[in-house]
Amino acid sequence: MIIDFHTHIFPPDVRAGREDYLRRDSTFAEMYANPKAQIATAEDLLASMDEAGVDISVALGFAWQDHEAISRHNDYLLDAAAKSGGRILTFCTGNMANILAAEEIDRCSDAGARGLGELRPDSQGWSLDGNAGEALADIARRCRLMLLFHVTEPGHRSYPGRRGLALDSFRAFAEKHPELTVIGAHLGGGFYTTTPSTATPYVDTAAQPFLHPGEQAIGALACVPPDRLLFGSDFPLISQTRQIAELRAAIPNKARLEAALGGNAQRLLADL
Repeated sequence: MIIDFHTHIFPPDVRAGREDYLRRDSTFAEMYANPKAQIATAEDLLASMDEAGVDISVALGFAWQDHEAISRHNDYLLDAAAKSGGRILTFCTGNMANILAAEEIDRCSDAGARGLGELRPDSQGWSLDGNAGEALADIARRCRLMLLFHVTEPGHRSYPGRRGLALDSFRAFAEKHPELTVIGAHLGGGFYTTTPSTATPYVDTAAQPFLHPGEQAIGALACVPPDRLLFGSDFPLISQTRQIAELRAAIPNKARLEAALGGNAQRLLADL
């Protein structure tokens, strides 16, 4: 089974009304002002899955500032999952700077969300290191939700959407909350190639061809414990077909490859 743990879909009106949303949200503008930046719908994702041979995709929410935009996007994700016959699983979002976040997360959990993500505290103006982070941990624990964070790798490389959560904050949160299922997008911002840690979070491969192209991927992926690596394409930024091919080329060990492409995710989803 192949499970893509990191994809993005938006309600159709976001694609149709892109210019309006660019004016309304600074993070959306940073990532989607370029007209070449693709905005996909649930139908686009299902078509991609058929082409690439992906069995299940996790569709992630977006770090909107506005609570209404978050709620509307969550509704779309939950509806897409309900209509997909189990092929799409939903991770919703909330803005922990907003007093309504806890209620919204409870609502999404009751409706079938499996986790929260892609979480970008720095983009929304709240700190994972403070009270908001502890409130998030409490909600995740109570509702048995996984937490998937956009983790920014150290350094000065610049690209749209780079900011989300500093690696040091991600590491500190994962160390403080070993009872939670925590996932670092984009290989956790280099979690397993930097300072040693007592934490062992999951990391996904989203945007790997951009962050660790070609032969660089071999070393970067090899640093991750075999049971902590999750296939994530970052669709539609990178096609699912391409990311699967990238992993097949970079992970020569068959058992490790099968674990990354779906085995680890299948076990993780069954445990919750």
